[in-house]
Amino acid sequence: MLLIEKNSLGGVCLNEGCIPTKTLLYSAKLYDSARTASKYAVNVSEASFDLPKIIARKNKVVRKLVLGIKAKMNSGNITVLTGTAEIVDSRTVRCNGEAYQGENLLVCTGSETFIPPIPGIESVPYWTHREALDNKELPASLVVVGGGVIGMEFASFFNSLGVEVTVVEMMDEILGGMDKELSGLLRAEYAKRGVRFLLSTQVTGLATLPDGEGVRYTYKPMQPDASASEEAGTANVLLMSVGRRPVSKGFGLENLHPALTERGQVKVDAHMQTSIPGVYVCGDVTGHSLLAHTAIREAEVAVHAILGKEDAMSYRAIPAVVYTNPEIAGVGETEDTALAKGLKYRVAELPMAFSGRFVAENEGVNGVCKVLLDEDERVIGAHVLGNPASEIIALAAMAIELRLTAAEWKKIVCPHPSVGEIFKEVI
Repeated sequence: MLLIEKNSLGGVCLNEGCIPTKTLLYSAKLYDSARTASKYAVNVSEASFDLPKIIARKNKVVRKLVLGIKAKMNSGNITVLTGTAEIVDSRTVRCNGEAYQGENLLVCTGSETFIPPIPGIESVPYWTHREALDNKELPASLVVVGGGVIGMEFASFFNSLGVEVTVVEMMDEILGGMDKELSGLLRAEYAKRGVRFLLSTQVTGLATLPDGEGVRYTYKPMQPDASASEEAGTANVLLMSVGRRPVSKGFGLENLHPALTERGQVKVDAHMQTSIPGVYVCGDVTGHSLLAHTAIREAEVAVHAILGKEDAMSYRAIPAVVYTNPEIAGVGETEDTALAKGLKYRVAELPMAFSGRFVAENEGVNGVCKVLLDEDERVIGAHVLGNPASEIIALAAMAIELRLTAAEWKKIVCPHPSVGEIFKEVI
């Protein structure tokens, strides 16, 4: 087996996405905990942080995991070739001037940062997630364009470290795709901490400040309003985080002429095979879900198909987590998607205070657990705001994937009081 990679093993998630971001956020969470330790009868006289050391630890974590992947490649007798691949045909790939042939081709090219064509963007300095991950000096102020997962996680990190943060989002709520009610509650929590939110707002122009020490941005409401005029703000640093897009060009995929979906993504079947026999596509380039755990499962299905093992891809229960503090997580249908699909459902909802673990670990804060049930009382969606949402959401994903009813699910979550008790109570 031959694996061609032009950058570091592990892709975006490991090198410049999930892993480094979560490492930084964990340091920020510990700093938050130290500053509020008195709530838990623990005295921390003077909490502080060392940003260069936080960045150094992040780099160490990434290196360690990259080395782990290299070890797995070696143990699996996989040849790793560093370079840029070019697809010649369905059985031939060229790299570093050499041609390589195989019976099957698996395309997993990931995604890239999307930079919108805002007037002035070409002439102002700005950060993407890459610069934000490696910066060793805190700016006094930061404007984040885009209130999605990436934008909110960096807003959380820098807010915890004392930076003045403004988030500009075109939609009427942050975290599009997550439960809107819980997203609103998370936004309200961060507004209390000093983060400024400009919702339903479009950035209309960018310019470097005269002293060269920051950026001036102009903005206006998305919906025309005769009384609303264009306004302006300034920040030391501009962070662009409006989203990512699949990498589908620049490596010869067009030479294969695969069938595309209506949205222009590569069309695949339940086994991740394209319209061309022996050519499989996994990960962000499919356009289904730009999440690493989705890509892992898609690759597993594709490899099983190549080996002749029975398997099929399901997108019914893909959990998503935003590692802010508090965390927010969701899986399955939201109320918005259920309504859009014409599904009949009911909502079961409770404060997280019904969870003993939550009360023990979260002094003076609250959260929400929401479950969506269809007409047959089957679980079709679950959403949690509050730590440890990232841990307990997996139980809901299992219920949705297995199409369990509330009664069936209760029998499973009851033996797991530390993580499942809130779901037992809410249903």
